[in-house]
This record gives sequence, structure tokens and C-alpha cells, in this order.
Amino acid sequence: MTNRFQKIISNKRVIVIIYILFALAASIQSLILTKTYNEGDVVYNSYNNYTIFEKSFEHLKNYQDLYILYPKEHWDLYKYTPTFSAFFGIFNILPDWLGLSLWNLLNATILLLGIYYLPKLNSYHKGLVLLIILIELMTSMQNSQSNGLIAGLIVLSLGLLERNQFFWAILCIVFSMFIKLFGIVAFAIFLFYPNKWKSALYAVFWVIVLLALPLFFVNLEQYLKLYISYLNLLTNDHDASYGYSVMGWLHSWFSIELNKNMVVAMGIVVFLLPFCRLKMFNEFMFKYLLLTSILIWIVIFNHKAESPTFIIAMTGIALWFIQSNKNTLNIILFISTFILTSLSPTDIFPRYLREEFVHPYALKAVPCIFVWIKVIYDMIIMRKETYQAQPLM
Repeated sequence: MTNRFQKIISNKRVIVIIYILFALAASIQSLILTKTYNEGDVVYNSYNNYTIFEKSFEHLKNYQDLYILYPKEHWDLYKYTPTFSAFFGIFNILPDWLGLSLWNLLNATILLLGIYYLPKLNSYHKGLVLLIILIELMTSMQNSQSNGLIAGLIVLSLGLLERNQFFWAILCIVFSMFIKLFGIVAFAIFLFYPNKWKSALYAVFWVIVLLALPLFFVNLEQYLKLYISYLNLLTNDHDASYGYSVMGWLHSWFSIELNKNMVVAMGIVVFLLPFCRLKMFNEFMFKYLLLTSILIWIVIFNHKAESPTFIIAMTGIALWFIQSNKNTLNIILFISTFILTSLSPTDIFPRYLREEFVHPYALKAVPCIFVWIKVIYDMIIMRKETYQAQPLM
């Protein structure tokens, strides 16, 4: 039975089919769900985030402000760059049923590609990672979010770097940054590879290209207005909430209200601690652990982190656990994370516990925080060739 299970999980075709079916199921569910209403009886669809992304392109080309409410179209603000709005012009020309399906398929496909492109993991471990994160990916796709795409781009960058494909690796990171600014943290991984000046030039090239993309649709004056409006949004948005984050954990558990920038600064200091291990920079497993640290960090130190965001962190946690020593502490951390992070938003988890404990006490984030601390610890104490994957069964 065990061998049969391993054979199924190791079969890339099976995993790809599962991911395609889940992406399509999330799209169909969003398309047929009952529509929701606001106080003014305006009808909204159930794939509001996709509508925000898709309508932002119309606002862009019509010289409208991207960063104000459009209550007759959707019920939330657009909070991404003008570049991402221009990118969504591809989907704007499609009917919603096709565009939404392709959008969810893009998220699932890039994540699949990123995991399967990682070197030194066998097909069984890659398949397990993809199954572990499937619930979180489904949560993200049901909300038509971009988080699966971001996770996939960051993971894919490591696979590309290991194959010396720096040009495309940097495009992955820069594009993730133009979706959500926290993607900039992933540039830390380039410190472990040669040709840093060439990589810097590639980064400048891709930043210029992606910055210029909206100029195909607006003039320079409107372009500058959009970025001023975007910066104003980010400034005002910063004080709005704590989210499922370190800040949310400190606030809900200990009533600590530290300055958010101070918390992020402390997070950066801890994140950088393993960088003192200069002799480990050439070790793949050290770079691999850095990847997991990045994926978790950009969620738990994001004061706006919501449930669909955690596909990014859960990808890092799954990758960490698959390659970790299966000792008691690591197993407890992983099981706690899977239950509180992945299962808590689902119908499997009792609604009472979700409403009375998970939401008020930011429990979705707490195990991720402790896993991240363990990853940092593992990197600090790591010795060459001692961090090896152990079989799960």
C-alpha cells in the first residue's frame, strides 16, 4: 500500500491533473456562487478580486485613478502596481468565465513549475509538497488571488539560479515585486550566486521594462499621477490593520502595539542572522532553507496578511518539512501548522473554534512564526551535508 501511494505521488502527470482540476473547480465555484450585495443593493459577483484586477486595466487605459473605490463594479480597493494592471489587459479582453479560469490555472501552473524545477528533490518529495499546499492554494484560488503566482515565481527563481539562468530568475523576482512589494525580499537569494554585477544589471533592465509597461496605455503625466496615488494608498493602508502576522500575534496575545516598521526591522535583523555563515553560501541546502525563510517571512511580517496569502508561507513550510529531520519538534511544528494554518479556514474545522480563537488570536499565523524561527535556527547551526531529507514513510 505504501509503495503504491509513493508511486502515485511520484507521478507528475497525476499531480498536474489534480492541480488543473482544482483550479477549474475553484473557478466554477466562484462563477456559480450566489451573488452578494452591499447596502445600496449593488450586485457583486463572487470573484471580486479577479474583477478588481480585470477592471483596473479599464481604469488604466481610461486615464482613471486606479486607487479609489468603484462601488458600482466591485467592493474593495485595487492595491497593486500600475504594471500589474497593464498585465491584466490580457484577461480584460476575455469573458469572465474564461479569464477567471485561465487566471487560476496560471497561479496553479507557475507553482507546479516552480516546485518541479527545484533540483535535488526527488519526484516523491515534490509531489508531497504539492499535496501539502493544495488546500492553501485552493483557498487562494477561491478568492481569485495572486498568491499562488507569487509563491511559484519565488520558488522558480531558485531553480533557475541553480541552472545559471540568471536573466529569467531575476524576471521572476522583479515580477513578483511588481505584484506585491514584499517580493523584494527574495532578492536576498542572489547574494549566494556569482556574477552579482551582471545580476544587478539584469534587475535594472527588468525593473525598467516593467515600470515602462503602463506607458503603452497612458502618458507620462497620468503615469506619475498613478504612482503618487499608489504611494498615498500604501501610506494610508499601513495603519489599517495587523492581519495574520507577527504584529497581529503580539497585539492579540500580549496587547503589545509596537510600531509596525520597528517589528519589520527586527524581522529583517533576525532574517539576516544566518548570513554570517559565509562558508555555507555554496551549499544548496543552505540556499534552499533561505528560500523557505523568504517565503514565510514575506507573509508573517506583512501586516495585511489574510487567509489566502498563506499559500506563500505554507509553500515554504512544506519545503522545509520535507527536507528536515523528522524529530519530535519538527513533526509537532508541522502538524500544528497544517491544522491551524491550512485546515482552520475550511469546513473541516469547527466554526466555533475558528470564530472564537483562530481569528481573534491570529492562530493561522502563530505556527508559521515558530516554524520560521526554527528555519533560522537550522540555518545558523547547519553543517555541510548534514541536513538531508528523511523518508516520511
